[in-house]
Amino acid sequence: MSHDAKIDELGLELPPPPQALGLYKPVIQTSNHLYLSGHGPLQQDGSLVTGRLGDDMDVDQGYAAARLVGLAILSSLRGHLGSLDRVNRLIKLTGFVKCTDSFEAQPAVINGCSELMRDVFGADAGVGARSAVGTNALPAGMAVEIEAVFEIK
Repeated sequence: MSHDAKIDELGLELPPPPQALGLYKPVIQTSNHLYLSGHGPLQQDGSLVTGRLGDDMDVDQGYAAARLVGLAILSSLRGHLGSLDRVNRLIKLTGFVKCTDSFEAQPAVINGCSELMRDVFGADAGVGARSAVGTNALPAGMAVEIEAVFEIK
């Protein structure tokens, strides 16, 4: 099944591709690699999910925010490539979680994005290398930020 068809089968609604909020490009292509700048948890109304894990957000809320980031990443991919079917595989996700010093479940939060990529691109091509890092602050107060590298056809 094509990746675009999988989006439909899963009933996913992609937001518009996020626009740069500073001096950077959201997507850079070099040969057969796409590098995606950090994406935030973009809600359908255009606002970002904000908060701090371990304070005013729990793991389930963080997971849901990371899943929203994954939808924004898919939107950027489709916007740049014209079709998700040009994606060969996910190479790497780097996830940043705004959290308290004692919060240690960053991987469980970033799973919201990782599991979405697996569901769309498959158990092999949709699972890449990954880092999940806690931080004290993220731009615009967002709870999660994720950047990605993909190999394309």
